[in-house]
Amino acid sequence: MAFSPRPEPAPPDLRVGDYTVLARLGEGGMGVVHLARRPDGHRVALKVLRPHIVGDDEARSRLAREVSSLSRIRSRWVAEIVDADPWGEIPYVATRYVPGLSLHEHVAQEGPLDGDELAWFAQCLAEGLASVHDVGVLHRDVKPSNVLMEGRTPILIDFGLARVADDPRLTHTGWLLGTPGYLAPEILYGDDATAASDVHSWAATVAYAGTGRAPFGRGPAVAIMDRVRRGEHDLSALPDDVHDLVRAALDPDPRRRPSLGEIRDWLVEGPLPVAAASIDLDDRDDMGHTGDPYTLPLALASAADERTISLFDDGEPDPRDTRWLDDEAPPRVGLAERTRRTLLVVGLGLAAVTGLASHPWPALAVLAVLTWLLRGASLAGSAVDVRRSIRGSRWYDGPQLLLASPWHAVQAVPGALLLLLWSLGLGLACALICYAAQATEQVTLLASGAVVVVSLWVGPGGSRLRGPVSRLVEPLCRRFVPWLVVWVLVVGGALTLGVLAEERGTVWRPLGNPVNGLEQLR
Repeated sequence: MAFSPRPEPAPPDLRVGDYTVLARLGEGGMGVVHLARRPDGHRVALKVLRPHIVGDDEARSRLAREVSSLSRIRSRWVAEIVDADPWGEIPYVATRYVPGLSLHEHVAQEGPLDGDELAWFAQCLAEGLASVHDVGVLHRDVKPSNVLMEGRTPILIDFGLARVADDPRLTHTGWLLGTPGYLAPEILYGDDATAASDVHSWAATVAYAGTGRAPFGRGPAVAIMDRVRRGEHDLSALPDDVHDLVRAALDPDPRRRPSLGEIRDWLVEGPLPVAAASIDLDDRDDMGHTGDPYTLPLALASAADERTISLFDDGEPDPRDTRWLDDEAPPRVGLAERTRRTLLVVGLGLAAVTGLASHPWPALAVLAVLTWLLRGASLAGSAVDVRRSIRGSRWYDGPQLLLASPWHAVQAVPGALLLLLWSLGLGLACALICYAAQATEQVTLLASGAVVVVSLWVGPGGSRLRGPVSRLVEPLCRRFVPWLVVWVLVVGGALTLGVLAEERGTVWRPLGNPVNGLEQLR
């Protein structure tokens, strides 16, 4: 579960139990995670389970037993459970809030880890995983999106993901819960998970941290899982100090993988002969036997969707399943696309500024209406997201959105008025400064218009404008030709308005058309 770097605001006074929800951080197949505030003021990550996941007393009982086990985990490298209510009207689990990016997002923004940072990362992640194993729990879903970076320190989250052996809704023939590329090969063969399975996932995650790419590559999940089964990984870019350790931990045979204790000794004291070690799974402690009692469902809301892979009866993945996307980091937007987005937004702003300079009153009216409509649309979208986060998607979400739109339009009025008054006040102040500097009418209107447009974009409540505009702009900027057509039209219109303002002067209609209106005041 990875938190979004830009949390979405929640409606005011939204509560779950005794918690006040502040923002939605992420969503996954089994629930949603919110940033929430406890009654004592401390912030937590509140994971709300959807009704169709824990919709009966038996499921709630299993969740209560699981929470009881996981509540014993206390580690600085784990976002431990601080509160839970499996029997509430809305079942939830509250964990320590970690205000950091996931490993996926961290690597995408900062690049791979190396040197001492990578060794520190590997050691801390192993310590966190060991603390989970120490209370008799297997993590089962160690992957980059389930590791949050608190500065340089990794924090393990979403421990306790289960194969749900006693839940017939999730374990019917041919279903597998996990993430291609980070699942151990024995799980892909249908064997029960053990501590060695978590070691394999640990190694794949460390490999991603050190190279910036999944060790078993990308592509269809069937191809990734085949490479996992064969042990065909690419560790060529991994630094030498952890290369041999990760390679040993990725061994397809779980009996030849190092234990977590050997891994920690290796990282602290130096290499051990783990590659030649033979670990008899039958001699393992309670973490290795097939009757593992700690395999109950706690897949609690992940920003990166848990991958539930449908299999044919013959054990081969179904090629029709479009969810066979490997759990790579969200595609990083390239420099060219980011530049196109910026240029298009700037072009729209330039069109608004030149419109205010050439036809002030009509342009101001259009900006006011757009501000109101965009805020209303943003409020309506947020309301739908909140409803879906509580009770999941429904077929009537669309009609309900249409019926509720008038109310959201009314809700948008106060915020739109505040933002408009704020922007117009700053624009008027700029006009007075230009007047004192004896600037021309066109220069004054251009400067004031620029201040108004920028203030609308960054002013109080401006996120309600930026969000819808970004959703409109981003699809147009993915390919060069559509972007170029739109950008030429927008910038061409802006330049046309600017030329008209320069040659014909400002058109003040419908409220009169004075000649050089500001000059008359001098």
